[in-house]
Amino acid sequence: MTFKKALPALLTTVALTMGGAAFADGIGASLLTQQHPFYIELADAMKAEAKAKGVALEVSIANQDLNKQLADVEDFIVKGVDVIVISPVDSQGVAAAIAKADAAGIKVVTVDVPAAEAKVTSHIGTDNYTGGVKAGELIAEVLGGKGKVAIIDYPTVQSVVARVEGFKKALESHPEIEIVAQQTGITRAEALAVSQNMLQANPEITGIFGFGDDAALAAAVAVKSAGLEDQVRVIGFDGMEEARNAVDTNPVMVGVIQQFPQEMGKTAIDTAVDVIAGKEVPAEQPIVPGVYTRK
Repeated sequence: MTFKKALPALLTTVALTMGGAAFADGIGASLLTQQHPFYIELADAMKAEAKAKGVALEVSIANQDLNKQLADVEDFIVKGVDVIVISPVDSQGVAAAIAKADAAGIKVVTVDVPAAEAKVTSHIGTDNYTGGVKAGELIAEVLGGKGKVAIIDYPTVQSVVARVEGFKKALESHPEIEIVAQQTGITRAEALAVSQNMLQANPEITGIFGFGDDAALAAAVAVKSAGLEDQVRVIGFDGMEEARNAVDTNPVMVGVIQQFPQEMGKTAIDTAVDVIAGKEVPAEQPIVPGVYTRK
C-alpha cells in the first residue's frame, strides 16, 4: 500500500439487512485511506461481501490521520458494533483504541496493516516479509548479483517494516549487493524528493526498492530526470494497475510485488461474520503475494 496525505474525510455507510430485519450493530471498518487503488479495491470487496452475507457495514476513512482513526474507533464503540475491522494508520499509535474496544467487549480484526502490541482477534494481510524477500530476490536477479541499492521506506507502518526486513534478508545471500541509502518517502511527492536526494548523494546506485508502488513510480521519474535509465532498475510493492503498466512499458520499472486487496476485503468480512457467530477464527491469515514482471 502507498498513500497520499491531507485529503478530505470521507464516510461511506452500507446499511444492509439480515433475514429481512435490520442488523442493528454489525461491523465498523476504519480504513487507512480511500485515495489509493489498493484501498478502493479493498473497500469495494468488503462492501460486496457484506451485502452477500447480509450484514450491516459502516466504513470510515482515516485519510492517514491517526487522530481521525482514533475518533472513528471511538464512534464505533459508542454505536456498539459487534466487530471493528481496522487498517491502522500507525501500527503503534492505534494500540490504545484497540484496547478500548476490547474493554468494551468488541472484537477487533486488522486488515492489510497489523497493529503492534495490541490484542486483536485476527489479522488478514499480505505476507509482507515474504513479499520483501521476493523483492530482494528479484532485484538481485536483475542486477546480476552485484550493485548498490537504495530503499524508500515508511517505518511507522508495520507491514512496510516487514517488507524491508524481508528485502534485506534476501540480499544477505548476495554479498556483492550493498544497501547504500534508506530514506522515508511516504507520499509520491516525498518519494520523488528522497529518490532525487539519494541518487545525487550516491550516483553509483543501480537499484531502488520502493515500499509501495507510488514510491517506486516516483523513483522511476527521478531516475529518468537524472538521466540514469540505463543504470538504475526499480521494484515496487502493491501491484496496482499504473505500476503494472509501467513494468510493461518502462525499462526502469522491472517488477512489482503484487498484493490481492479483493481477497483481503472478502476475508476480513467473512472473518468478522464468523466472530459475530461465535466461531473460532485463525489469529493470522497471511495472503502470499505474487510477482509481476514484464510480459
